[in-house]
Parts: sequence; structure tokens; C-alpha cells
Amino acid sequence: MLRKFFALFLISIWFAPVFATAKPAQPADSIFLNGTVYTAVDGKPKAEAVAVRNGRIVFVGSNAEAQKFKGARTKVVDLAGKFLFPGFTDAHCHIFGIGQRELTLNLEGTKTLDEFLARVKARVAQAKPGEWIVGRGWIETFWTPPVFPTRQDLDTVAPNNPVCLQRADGHALVVNSAALKIVGVDKSTPNPYGGEILRDKTTGEPTGMFIDQAQGRVGMFLPKPTDEDGAKALEVGVKRELSLGWVQVQNAGCSIPEIELIQKLYREGKLKIRIYNAVSGPGPAADRLLKGGTVIGGEGGRFTMRTIKLYMDGALGSRGAALLEPYADQTDSKGLFVLKPEEIQTVCVAALKAGVQIETHAIGDRANRQVLDIYEQAFAAVPPSQRKVKEPRWRIEHAQIIAPADLPRFVKLGVIPSMQPSHAIGDLHFALRRLGVERLAGAYAWKTLLESGAKICAGSDAPVERGEPMIEFYAAVARKDLNGFSGEGWHPEQAVSRAEALRMLTLYPAIAAFEEKERGTIEPGKLADFTILTADIMTIAEAEIPKTTCAMTVVGGEIVFSAN
Repeated sequence: MLRKFFALFLISIWFAPVFATAKPAQPADSIFLNGTVYTAVDGKPKAEAVAVRNGRIVFVGSNAEAQKFKGARTKVVDLAGKFLFPGFTDAHCHIFGIGQRELTLNLEGTKTLDEFLARVKARVAQAKPGEWIVGRGWIETFWTPPVFPTRQDLDTVAPNNPVCLQRADGHALVVNSAALKIVGVDKSTPNPYGGEILRDKTTGEPTGMFIDQAQGRVGMFLPKPTDEDGAKALEVGVKRELSLGWVQVQNAGCSIPEIELIQKLYREGKLKIRIYNAVSGPGPAADRLLKGGTVIGGEGGRFTMRTIKLYMDGALGSRGAALLEPYADQTDSKGLFVLKPEEIQTVCVAALKAGVQIETHAIGDRANRQVLDIYEQAFAAVPPSQRKVKEPRWRIEHAQIIAPADLPRFVKLGVIPSMQPSHAIGDLHFALRRLGVERLAGAYAWKTLLESGAKICAGSDAPVERGEPMIEFYAAVARKDLNGFSGEGWHPEQAVSRAEALRMLTLYPAIAAFEEKERGTIEPGKLADFTILTADIMTIAEAEIPKTTCAMTVVGGEIVFSAN
């Protein structure tokens, strides 16, 4: 009897807290009420309200329960029926280029050669004699005929000012005759490794087009941007990203001066976005990272740098993507490697030993196979016991054209495909010409990769593309261009569900950045990073998705953009 009494006594003590009157919840700094919250959490996909304290989520649930977190100083944000998502991440962009596109001659959207030349002519009219005209964003896909512009074309509107205009993909540029004279290129100038100076097939004279590594020959003569120019471009780029609803950008490659500028602006309080930064390699920035220069959670948790960006090939549009078989519309070419495979291999082995992440640009099927081979060889050369980070989470940037036999290798090797859905809806207008219908089977193969177990982190590649999260989401679920068009052999079965598209813009980029415990879903304990939209992209008609706008962007509980 006594033993039973003590047992009941102990049980009553053990369970006392359960039956005690619940203590009032500690007040939140802010509460977001009266919305639809998409959590991206399995089993608990939706809620009505979120409470935030010290930059982190402390509650997700109903409006009524959220009221328990309201104190005298709590800021209440009435969502008024809007839609709150985990903060969107652009898993691949070029943040300085985004700002520079806004500040220089922006040739995006030129639909004809005449329109392209008219914009150049207008800029020339504003320039001083002999001043360089620099711009970016043209793409000949929709021109008639869809061929590259030439120096002779530019000479008609800019006979005296040197002109340098980069193609939208960043892998080719065109100059006029005045610029050619300055850079000292003629028909006897050899091609560099990993690049090509296009020439007239009859005369052998340069056409004005420089592909991939050949662009460097022009770049050394362009006006060098000042620190003030770089700072302005960065601030303009970040402001634009926040207004679109991006809470983090994963910046695909930059130099030491750019790194220092990013850190300086953070310390001056001028950057509110999160930046997961990759340095360009091989070179000084990569060497610094390999020697212990990584930064994880710097600048108040908003800046991380642990990745080296490498290049295997060029772009499909400029025929620099490395293919296993010749181009369908230029049978004497298989594209090119930008870096020698052994250069990449050396960096990869060093990175595994140093705990540094690698991301490598690969677009063509030959380039993707080569990168997978290099990664596999590096993993074999440096087993887990010799690595600083056991799970390296290396990435292939773009992963656009993949031989079907290579698709399962991503999961097998633990490689993350970092893909940009908008490339598929832009490239569908010329990819068939470049590849032929058979190779489209492994092109932009999102569904196949996801079903194999791969985690696709989705980005925009801005300023190559427009860089808008709603376009990326739409492209992933519709696999059609913005007019609803889908071309021959474009494999509509590779479109993904809306839930998958959401993870591609939220949770999977967090995984690719080693941040899944901090970001990517809306649940207590995680950072309060939110993208709040004007429409429900999980249910509205596909055609309405690109029309949806960002109402508010929240980073670490701070409202950093509001449309109102």
C-alpha cells in the first residue's frame, strides 16, 4: 500500500506542469496576422499567423493563438488576406551585374536588330567624343534572322565611339571597329584557350563577336569602375532584389575588391539582404578561401562565403556550351571548355581538404559529364576521413543539358543541381535548333532529377534573365514561355508541382547553403525570413502567376521592403 502511495506521489509531481495553469507567452516583437501562411513543412502546410521575437519565429498557427504573443510593444502587421511564404532565395545570380544592368545601357527586350541599334544610337548621342559605350542584355533569338550582330552593324550608329555590348548570357560580346582598333585584334590574332574570336568565313576578318574567354581581350581596355561605381551598382541591385521578394541571393562568383565592398556596405548598414557568396576561381580570391578565408554567418548572420565558383564551358545560345556531339546548326563545333579539366581537378582536391564548397558552371552534356567525373575523382582522392566537411554539397550551376545516363549520378555523388527555370522558357525558342529533338530528352530535366532524389536549388541567373521570383516559379510549374507557348519536344512532363517549385525556391537553396536548420521553412526556431505576395500562387491560374507582385519582404523579422 505504501509503495502504491509513493508511486502515485511521484506521478503527481512528474505531471504537475502539464495540469498547471499555463504561463502567458512572452510577448513577441511582431505578429503577422490575417493571412494565409504557407510553411513548406510536411504535415503542417498552412497557418494563419506568425509571431517573431529577436529575429526568429516563435509561433506559427491560428490568429486567435497568436494573440497570446501580443504585448504592449508588439508590432501587429495585418496581412489583410495576403499570402506569406518562407523567404525566397535566388540560388544563382550576379548581384553586381544586376545593379550594373540598371545603371548602364540596358539592351534587355530588344526584339529586332533595328531596335538594338536604335538604343545604341541614342546612347552615343549622349556620349562625349571617344567615350566608351558599354551595355548588356541583347539576345538575337527573336531577331529576323536570329544571327549575331556585327561590328559593321554597330559602325552605322557608332562610327567613332568604341562600343562593347555583352550578350544577355554574359558569355559573348560584340564590339565595333573603333573598339577592335583599340584592343588590337585583327585576322592574325589567335584564339585563346576556352574562347573564340568569330571571323568572316570569306575574309578571315573579325566580325566583332568575342566568345567566352576571348572576352578578356576586350575587358582589359574597358574603363575600370571605381569603388563608388561598384557600391552604387551593389546598392541598386540589392534594392531591386528586396522589392521582388528575394530575402537571400547566392552570388555566383566575385573578386576580392567586390568581397571587400560587400562587407563595407554591410558594416555601413546599407545592405539588408542575405548574401551567400561564391568567389571566382581559380585565382587570388579562391586561394584566399582555401587558406582559411571562409566566412560563415558574418555581418550579423547575413553574409556567408564558403564557395568557389568555377567554369567548365560557355553558353548554349552563343554555342560555347560543350556538347558530346556537334551542334545541330553548326556541325563543325562541339563547343568548348573554358578551363582545363586538370585545373578544376586541382582546385577540387584542395577544396575538399579545406572544407570549401565547389560550384561549377556546366551547361552542355559534355561539360556536365566532365564535371561529374572530376567531382567523382576528387571524392575518391579525398575520402571522408580526410575532409574538413564530411558532406561537401558540391553543386553544378545550370545543369541544363544532361545525357540521360548521367542524370542518376547527381544523387549517387551527392551533387546538387543548381538550375534556373527561366532558362527553359527562354531557351525553348532556339534550343531545338542548337541540339535537335533527341538531346532535348535530357534538357532542363527538373522532374527526373527530383524523382531521383536530387534537391534542385532554383535561381534566376540575373542579369542573364530578368531575375523575378514569380517568373522562376511560373517557369517551373508551366514549362511554357510567358505567352503560354511550348515548343516541339519540350517535354511538358518535366514541369514540377507547385509544392516542388516552392521548395526549389526556399528549402532546397537553404540545403545547398548548409542552412536548412536556420531557413527554408516557416517553423519555430528558424529565422523570420518571409516573402509576402499579393496572390495565392499555389492555387491561381498559371497565367496569373507572373502578374503576382511582392507586397512585403521580411529579413530576420525586419520589414526591409513594403509596397505600401
